[in-house]
Amino acid sequence: MKHILVLFESQEVKEIQPFTSSGAVIEQKGNFYCRVNKETYTNAVNKLLGHIQRGDIYEINYCVEFFAEGIVIDPLKVFAKLKELTGAPFAGLYQCGDEIIICASPERFLKREGSKLLSQPMKGTAPRGKDRVEDEKLKFDLATSLKEQTENVMALDVARNDLSIVAKKGTVVTTELFGVHTFKNVHQMVSTVESQLKNEIGFKEILRATFPPASMTGAPKISACKLIAQYELFPRNIYSGCLGRIEDNGDFDLTVVIRTIIYNAKTKRLSFHVGSAITASAHPEKEWEECLLKADSLLRSLEVNLDEVTFLK
Repeated sequence: MKHILVLFESQEVKEIQPFTSSGAVIEQKGNFYCRVNKETYTNAVNKLLGHIQRGDIYEINYCVEFFAEGIVIDPLKVFAKLKELTGAPFAGLYQCGDEIIICASPERFLKREGSKLLSQPMKGTAPRGKDRVEDEKLKFDLATSLKEQTENVMALDVARNDLSIVAKKGTVVTTELFGVHTFKNVHQMVSTVESQLKNEIGFKEILRATFPPASMTGAPKISACKLIAQYELFPRNIYSGCLGRIEDNGDFDLTVVIRTIIYNAKTKRLSFHVGSAITASAHPEKEWEECLLKADSLLRSLEVNLDEVTFLK
């Protein structure tokens, strides 16, 4: 079995190793920043809405970067705290050169079992409630939201199209539509699409057809990727790539690299990224609030409050 990482921009596949360490969670606290402020973010989203209105795209996943300079952490303890806060099913702690990847992803990208290939695009987020009654209402509101369903089905359609490239004719089926999956910190809308692979299809051919993940790009995928490069103020690199394992028999299970802290032990720079899907019905201020919701657990795992973050331009 090999553990591998695929970078967002280049589709470069790297073999990575598990990481172990010991010490305090935060040994040296750096200054935390978000690369954009609310005004800059909403202006960018309004421009992306203009692209949607012109028909350049139908949906785009737009992201922002949080980062810290001069910080020293214990990655193992940060990972343990993040896993406790999120209960993420696809969590992992890995090292790739000087970079340490602290992943608490809730989203599966692709899973192969023999001839079956499965993808589970995740689009649609709601916070957890303060009590059971509020929690059930938030779940219901998410499940019945036309806006969230629109975001989800667009990502699902891209995933279906991607899988059809490597699937036997007529075998691509949606087995779950608009399911609400509950985690410790959020509710998420998830759909599942499955297919039967063509004969003699290997990992590289599958990756070439399906990468980058549909939920982290948009529709149409290539047009959305071009606008991501134009409007985001950072290279995604590892973020929104994929991470997982490949078995000796060719089966594999890959997660989307989201809700992930990336720490460079040499430069002492730490970063993480959050985003949301922008469709014609998006409200920029609500999308900003969704980004902050997703950032909350990552900041808490680093013992940082949102009011300690400096929002730049």
